[in-house]
Amino acid sequence: MRMAVMIGGLVGIAATAHAALDWKQLPTLPDREGFAGSYAGVTGGALLVAGGANFPGKPPWEGGTKVWYDRAFVLESNATAWREGGKLPAAGGYGVSVQLEEGVLLIGGGDAKRNFSEVWLARWDGSEAKFTAWPSLPRPLAMAAGVRVGRTVFVAGGLDRPDATQAQKIFLSLDLDTVKAGWRELAPWPGPERMLATAGAHDGSFFLFSGARLVADAQGKVTREWLRDAYRYTPGAGWKPVADLPRVAVAAPSPAPSVGGKLLVIGGDDGGQASVAPTEHKGFPRDVLAYDPVANAWSRAGEVPFSLVTTTLALWREKIVIPGGEQRPGVRSPAVWAAEMK
Repeated sequence: MRMAVMIGGLVGIAATAHAALDWKQLPTLPDREGFAGSYAGVTGGALLVAGGANFPGKPPWEGGTKVWYDRAFVLESNATAWREGGKLPAAGGYGVSVQLEEGVLLIGGGDAKRNFSEVWLARWDGSEAKFTAWPSLPRPLAMAAGVRVGRTVFVAGGLDRPDATQAQKIFLSLDLDTVKAGWRELAPWPGPERMLATAGAHDGSFFLFSGARLVADAQGKVTREWLRDAYRYTPGAGWKPVADLPRVAVAAPSPAPSVGGKLLVIGGDDGGQASVAPTEHKGFPRDVLAYDPVANAWSRAGEVPFSLVTTTLALWREKIVIPGGEQRPGVRSPAVWAAEMK
């Protein structure tokens, strides 16, 4: 992994900062614990959040069991509360959610026993979420990163099974004008394989930020290698490395929204507390990293009032929305945060 130069205590970061977004809470998800790894997007004018996992009994460090959900919740325009919106074809989470005009594309994911290759289009008809099968991935993938660029959906990295000891170095595309042709496997980025990266789309290009690699330590135990490298893929031109992130940002809300010509990586796990006991964990970083694709430079864009990772980011009613997520290891949040896109 390339190393950035330390300048004034900030790693490879531009000096110019940007005004912070004004975050406010939307109605809370109707679950006491909240979820990590939910699918999310907009369909029929409503915000849809489905699936995910939590520990409803005891926390994991007390022997609690992780439970996966198939419930879908919908928040309609100007509603003051979420409503039940049907059920996923199977309980699961940690897939990729991609916004289309037709609905929300739910790509891969998994549960405790297997990761999924299935892809579903979710559509809200005003009374229930309906799910239509789309072409499956060529292999199961959870904890991947993906986003739509023009008329193409791209998916990168992830894990092919829950007990994987190595992340995938795979890059896939789906042409929305020839959906029946299925997914194509493209040449991957020039860096290490990874999971829990953040995807972004800007000016016809796909961006891949940070993530984690799985490696074995001296005792043979699988552990994470924290990555802060970044790459840009432009159809017809291929991949090229771009500036490293100022810090690691694993499992940041994805995809990164484009605001004012910059892609925002919001929070994410920097690995700084990886060895801290869960009960002592102070939450994940709250600073926002802004990437300028023209200058190929990073700056800081304020902070957010929450600590949420392993969650999907959606754009709804001209707002950036982050519906729940993991606020510290093993602990979820039902809070839903939104900021006007200014």
